[in-house]
Amino acid sequence: MIEFIPILLGILLVATVAVSVMYYRQIRGAKKEYEIAKGAVEDIVLSFNRELKRDSDRLDMVAFKVEENSAKADSALKKVDIMDKKNLPLESQFGAISESTSKVLTEVNGLGTKIKEMETSQETLRTKISSLEEQIQKLSIPQEDRTETVMPVMPIRRDKAMAALTDTEISVLEMLVSEGPKTAPEIKERVHLSREHTARLMKKLYEGGYLERETGKIPFRYSVKKEMEKLLHKVEPSQ
Repeated sequence: MIEFIPILLGILLVATVAVSVMYYRQIRGAKKEYEIAKGAVEDIVLSFNRELKRDSDRLDMVAFKVEENSAKADSALKKVDIMDKKNLPLESQFGAISESTSKVLTEVNGLGTKIKEMETSQETLRTKISSLEEQIQKLSIPQEDRTETVMPVMPIRRDKAMAALTDTEISVLEMLVSEGPKTAPEIKERVHLSREHTARLMKKLYEGGYLERETGKIPFRYSVKKEMEKLLHKVEPSQ
């Protein structure tokens, strides 16, 4: 029996080394994915800075043109005064002013369009950065730490539970009961609301204790809690 002890120790040592190597490789893989995601975020930020610089240059050019047209408008006004003193036709004077003013308005409208484009670009970038941050968090946090604490549900009556909900919210609960769990994008297509409105609706139902959600992957899947499902199927007798 004593002769087998060194053999068992050797087997345990080999197994320990093998497990350590596998764990080290997993850590290296996770670190590599994190570095890739981090590099992607930096690339996006650099790209946004370059785009912002180009838009800034364009805005400077537009501002220069506005100032130039404003100077032309001032010059046109001076010409109007001179022409008025010389008793020239007023139509010629107003024509020159109208043309210069139209150019200024055109440049101003173009400036507003550029500003809207920049706002849209910034919103798109924020969405991409938020998505990348979620991916980085998923890579940094072990799988077992991603579980979410479910708040205990207090027993509620149907009339009290329904009184706080809108018709749309009740329709969403009934749809989830009859068709099973769904994600927010799937619910959005069914209720024909905007993405932001649907997100607020699902947050209200979840925080109000009506729904459960699966957080194993994104987007989350929502389902009706058992207690709420029973209330949707029956009406409690009035007391």
